[in-house]
Amino acid sequence: MNNDTPAPGPVKKQREVISTDSVFGAPCWVSLTSRDLGTTEDFYSAVLGWRWRGVRLGDHFRIALADGVPVAGIAAVAAMWQMAVAWTPYFAVQNADDAVARARERGGTPAVGPLSFPPGRAALLADRDGAIFGIWEGQLVSNWEIWRQAAPTFIRLHTRNAFDSAIFYGEVLGWASEKQGCCEVEYEGGEVVLRSRGDAVARIDSGAVEAAPDPSVRPHWQVHFAVGDVAECARAAEKHGGSVLQEKDTEAVLRDPDGAQFTVTARPLRP
Repeated sequence: MNNDTPAPGPVKKQREVISTDSVFGAPCWVSLTSRDLGTTEDFYSAVLGWRWRGVRLGDHFRIALADGVPVAGIAAVAAMWQMAVAWTPYFAVQNADDAVARARERGGTPAVGPLSFPPGRAALLADRDGAIFGIWEGQLVSNWEIWRQAAPTFIRLHTRNAFDSAIFYGEVLGWASEKQGCCEVEYEGGEVVLRSRGDAVARIDSGAVEAAPDPSVRPHWQVHFAVGDVAECARAAEKHGGSVLQEKDTEAVLRDPDGAQFTVTARPLRP
């Protein structure tokens, strides 16, 4: 210790750093690609009550917080990077290059990356039926374990054939493999259920039509957010430039002002 070293003070408890190595194959985040950061922040603050914090990636990126819990990421790069405006789920992988190669070998389409976004690497891909998803390799967002336990989001794949899709994702992401800690796959009533550490974290159902003119009928991953009052969220979406595509007592499909589609679901979110 030299003379410039400060005297020891109270020891602060360090937050555990969680990487994708320990939760590979599981959904680890959801992110929105938008056009205008201000408009996006205003809309989701009004509809879902989110607050915001910056990230090291720069001024075009934000993390949404609900009651202090990280919920989702926002990247206002759709126009700059010529990307579609959409909500996208990300899955944890141990090696992004290997996951992209496995997806390509099985008929998937790499769209973007892998690109370095310290502290990790990300890529966007389309599965065999055209549904877009992301992969992430590296350190997870601060307080990620709180995000997982709070379950503020849930994802569901609407696809042509649930069982075929489960095979594709299983081979790409290591579901139901022999690796310790892998996700488990179950079949319930015609649906595929993905479980991580015993919790249902995603579902896959059949019936989407690849050539349907309506994008909501074509294969896609739908991001669900847990809310206290579905009807209140729907009215707020309409008031702040969005629209309501479907509405039931416990669930509503909404569209934000940029056109990104998402679902609000009455708590509890995990089925």
